[in-house]
Parts: sequence; C-alpha cells; structure tokens
Amino acid sequence: MSTSIEKFIPHIQEGYTTKGNSIVLGAAMLNGKPIAEAQVSIPLKTMNRHGLIAGATGTGKTKTLQILAENLSEQGVPVLLMDVKGDLSGIAKASESNFEKRHQAIGYPHKSQASPVEILSISAQKGVKLRATVSEFGPVLLARILDLSETQAGILAILFKYCDDNQYPLLDLDDLKEIIKYSTDEGKEDFEKEYGRISKASTGAILRKIVALEQQGGNLFFGEPSFEVKDLLKKTYDNKAFVNVIRLNDIQDKPKLFSTFMLSLLAEIYTTFPEQGDSEKPTLVLFIDEAHLIFKEASSALLEQIESIVKLIRSKGVGIYFVTQNPTDIPSEVLGQLGLKIQHALRAFTAKDRKAIKLTAQNYPLSDFYTTETIITELGIGEALVTALNEKGKPTPLAATMLRAPMSRMDILTPEELNGLIDNSALVKKYNSPINRESAAELLKEKIRLASQEENKKKAKEERETLAKNSKKENKTQDAILKVLTSATFIRGALSILNKMIKR
Repeated sequence: MSTSIEKFIPHIQEGYTTKGNSIVLGAAMLNGKPIAEAQVSIPLKTMNRHGLIAGATGTGKTKTLQILAENLSEQGVPVLLMDVKGDLSGIAKASESNFEKRHQAIGYPHKSQASPVEILSISAQKGVKLRATVSEFGPVLLARILDLSETQAGILAILFKYCDDNQYPLLDLDDLKEIIKYSTDEGKEDFEKEYGRISKASTGAILRKIVALEQQGGNLFFGEPSFEVKDLLKKTYDNKAFVNVIRLNDIQDKPKLFSTFMLSLLAEIYTTFPEQGDSEKPTLVLFIDEAHLIFKEASSALLEQIESIVKLIRSKGVGIYFVTQNPTDIPSEVLGQLGLKIQHALRAFTAKDRKAIKLTAQNYPLSDFYTTETIITELGIGEALVTALNEKGKPTPLAATMLRAPMSRMDILTPEELNGLIDNSALVKKYNSPINRESAAELLKEKIRLASQEENKKKAKEERETLAKNSKKENKTQDAILKVLTSATFIRGALSILNKMIKR
C-alpha cells in the first residue's frame, strides 16, 4: 500500500479535476491527514447519474446531503429533500458556526449562506400540501402499491374503465371504495352486462388493502388540488434554485404511505419532464433520507417499478440520491445504477457487521492508497470515502475525504422561523385549500338514489294496479251476489220457505 504523497496528489488531481462546473466536497486524505492540493470535486453534469450516501448513525450523512443540496441550489439546480428525521430545515438559514480551522486544512474557504426553501408536507404537518388524485395514479401503479394479485389488478382496471366511460372522476379513496362497492351491489347488472361477472371476494380483498393504506394516512395524500411537479423547479430572481424540503418525520412507521408517495412523485416527474439527454447540469435532484423505508415491506412488483423508474428517469435530467445506513439496504439492481458513492464510517461491533463491511468494500474501486475494509471503520465524523463519475462517465479514484462544512445552519429552524417560512409561501396559498368537487362517490350515490326513487315509483304503481284489479274483482263478486239475491227465482224460493214456516 503506497503512502507516497508525491504519487497521491497527481492521482487525485487527475481523477477529480473538471472542465465544467462542479461541487467541491473537500480534500482527499492520506495517512489520516487532509491534503489541500488534492481536492475532491463532483462534476455538475454527472449529478443526474444518481448516488448513495451511506454510513452509521452519527457519522455525518445528513450534513453531506446538506452540502450537496445547498451547492446545487447555488448553481441553479432545484432540489427535493425527503426530511424523514426532521433535521434539514436549517438549510433556510445561514451558518452561525466557525469552521475556519477545518477549511484551512482542506484548502477551501468557508462562507455562510442560506438557501431559498419551500416546506412541503403529505401529512397533517404544516407545509405546502402534496396531493394526487386516484385517477392520476392509474390502475397499474395503484395495483402495485396495493400489492394486488393479477385477478384483483384486472378488476381494478375494469373499475377505472367504467369510471372513464361514465365520466365519474376518481379523486380520492372514498371514490374508489364507492365504485368497488357499487360494482357488486347496485351496479352488479351494469357491470356484468359490459364487463362480465366481478367476484365479491376479490372486491372485498381490494377494499381491505385500501383501508390498510388509509390507516397509514393515504386519505390525506389522495385528493385535490393535485400538486404540479413543475412547482419544484422554482428559482429566485438571482437564479438560485429552491430547496424543497418534504416533512416526513411523522410517517417513519408508515412505509406503505412513504412508498406510495415516492412512487407517485417519481412517476409524475417521469411523465411530465421532457427528455433532456446530456446537459451541463441536472433539471432536478432528489435526496431520499432513510431510503430503506421505500424498500421496507415492498412487494416484488413495487420494487420492479422503482428500479424501472430509477433507470429511466436519468434521461429527464433527474438525479436520485439514496441516504441510508448501509448500502445493503438498497436492492442490488438499484445500487448498480448509482454513479456517486459517498461512504461514511461503518462500525464493526458484531460478526454480521464485519460481513456487511466486507460486502460494502466490494462496491468501491480498488486503491493503491487505501485498504477499503480497514479505512471504512477508521473514518471520523465528517469524513467519507468518495468515488464518482468524471465528465466522461468514467469512475474516479477512491478518495478518503475530509468534507467541507455546510454553508447553512446545521441545526433546525425554530418553530417561529418555520411558521414564518410556511406562512410566506406562495405555494401554500395555491395548494392548501382542499377542493371537494363532485366526483365518483357523489355521482354514484346520486345514481343509486335516483334508481331507488324509480324503483319505489315502480313498486307504488304496481301496488295501485294490483289494488285496482282486486277492487274490480271484488265489485264483480258483489254484483253477482246482488244479481242472485234480486232474481225472481231466489225471491220465490225465499217466500215459499217463509210461508211454510208461518203455517207451522
């Protein structure tokens, strides 16, 4: 293993010198010390090649995410942050800390600077409300989210088709539940005539899965007004891009809702954004903190959908960065798509930990200057192994890096600062008043009401006709009796009997 600084500096400089715009992460280290002449920079044009930020708890992953996000914002690249732990809001305020000593060591000046920020929410927390309609999801994506069988997915597709054919908007989960119940109750004959018989057992299973999604907060996410993803691309007058922070700290224990939201967002971005090809900088960069929540309890169909979108969305100029404790939290098919890897320290407390470290080391290029398995356990807070793609798309050398400090506040906003930021947002005024227009649930209930009225009228008419018929029969019987009683034969007979009784 080489320890020659004369070889190390040109080795790093050759791998990390860029012609276009870049983000300086810090300085490469040799023998545990940063070398100011060996700065590690990530080309801006490769930031749509996706990436990974990994490491044990407390090693600095969130601050690394913060460094990347604020530098992207400064260079006009919009950012979307999934704030699962609730510790990223400080990016809206300039740093008040002194990092002069650290930055002297890495040979890069530090400056304090805030980024323009929007606070978003998919739950009851304050922020710009992110919503989507059931129709926008579509039957295929929704079937994968709900982990439906092939038969159940087919029924869901029929329900969507029926609503499209009859112009019943599917906006929220109430609409979907109503059409499911209608298909096997009041509307059973309609469905059988057009689409064949629908099994009540299958619709019951779909309903149960929808209820499970509602229990995780899905009813807050589905509805109107739908969030337009173009609003993630806002910039200030001086061309700084907004950092959009989505507050997710209250849904950590709701992986189904998190997966639903993420998949919906990625699908909407993919279908909305134009093809970009190779450009000098990305259109949008997403950072998914606690990324294992997306893959936790995800079905194989859902994983396949996520993998597919990750592979394809790069062509839209969108980069996705997964932040998690261990690279093994990410499926290998997704891991293979990641260009930038920033690995903070891992701790080898158990045999399982040591095995995980060995596997993690295999994801990084071989180096003449580091033993990867060893150095992963020796990195300090704010230090990480870095490898990226250069401007030609080739992997850069592995560099143990002392990272620069964030320009923005490392702590969170105070409640007053957070409320002020949200209250002054133009997007809050656009999205935070729910729209409850007439949709499938109301239209179907009205249809059932009218059908019930018609049925009642029909029954009343039948009852009147029956009553009239019976009355007519009764009148005929009475007429016949009266005719008999008033006939001459009956009267003579009656008088004859009466005469005999008197003579006795």
